[in-house]
Amino acid sequence: MENEFTAIIERDGEWFVAWCPEVPGANGQGRTKDEARESLAEPFSLILQDRREDALRGLPPDALRETVRVK
Repeated sequence: MENEFTAIIERDGEWFVAWCPEVPGANGQGRTKDEARESLAEPFSLILQDRREDALRGLPPDALRETVRVK
């Protein structure tokens, strides 16, 4: 699955910090803008996986589960 998110990147001294307004809690950092942007990928995956698992825990056994693609 592929999605696009917004990366807000700001300089903080010698580092760049990045965060995403669409995924609260997703933050990254790096010595370059590219490193900061790329470091957001892992938090996205971890946060979305955790939210998915948390949401599915309470489903009744007869609930339907289907995939929705977003382009």
